[in-house]
Amino acid sequence: MSDSLLHVVNFSGGLCSFWAAHRVKERYGTENMILLFADTLIEDSELYEFNEQASAILGVPITRVSVGLTPWELFRKEGLIGNSRFPICSVRLKREPLDDWSFSNIRTLGEEQQERFWDDGRSPAIHYVGFDWTEGQRTADIRREKPWWRWEAPMQEAPIWDKCRMEREASALGLKIPLLYRLGFPHNNCGGRCVRAGISHFVHLHEVLPERYLEWEAEEAITRADFITRGIEPLSVLKDRRGGQTRNLWLSDLRERIESGEQFPDNDWGGCGCGGATQTVPEMHAGALQQSAAMAMAEARPLQSTATERADGSAKEVDTD
Repeated sequence: MSDSLLHVVNFSGGLCSFWAAHRVKERYGTENMILLFADTLIEDSELYEFNEQASAILGVPITRVSVGLTPWELFRKEGLIGNSRFPICSVRLKREPLDDWSFSNIRTLGEEQQERFWDDGRSPAIHYVGFDWTEGQRTADIRREKPWWRWEAPMQEAPIWDKCRMEREASALGLKIPLLYRLGFPHNNCGGRCVRAGISHFVHLHEVLPERYLEWEAEEAITRADFITRGIEPLSVLKDRRGGQTRNLWLSDLRERIESGEQFPDNDWGGCGCGGATQTVPEMHAGALQQSAAMAMAEARPLQSTATERADGSAKEVDTD
């Protein structure tokens, strides 16, 4: 059995995960350090270049995991287009392969406590995530959802850096700042085409990378047509919530509105959350409230009915809006 503590950094190809890894290196060295990268196969070419440069600076190779599907291939396979409420690409293409690698190579905390039963070569470990100082809730969420591993977020510890400081310090090390950051995107993931993004993000994508917008628009149209032939009601990546009603907002329709000169809010960016928990605290609270209400109703009924009428309250494998 290996008793060496591994330091596993969930390495997204972004600035925050790089600096998280850098702080881990400063604290523990690189001998037992892993840079674990989940490849969605649609990343910008400069993300892969960034990873190579970062790997060279840190002195640690990238450990790549992938299920071998792009998001749209996954959507057609699963019969569901991913969006902010159902980010199945986040779950299937990132979280699950990262977890699979960890279960294959790392002992859980419970297994560490019974190590004489787990002489299989796996090591204890600490997992590190690239969450910045504004994302404390994401760290709390992942610790709550996956308590069988240790979780740390080095960039939430002093000294606190914002993204501008991370960018300046990376440039000083000779790292090339990836294209998506230079174009004003908040994250360097999925080539700027995250299905969890909001309307402002896609309006920006149309402005600065119109060919990628058109590619995503075409994929959505192909998948929509495929679902209709299969008898599946298609959902869009975005939602139109004008007038207090929620409707599908297809990327083709959004493009027509953009090209007509319509003005859009600049604060609906959404956000990448692929390295975090699958259930957020607001969703967890909503489930708890539903369960409490059901229990209160059940207590007002005959006792024999309570066992079957209480709410389930179990976690879902999706995020909320």
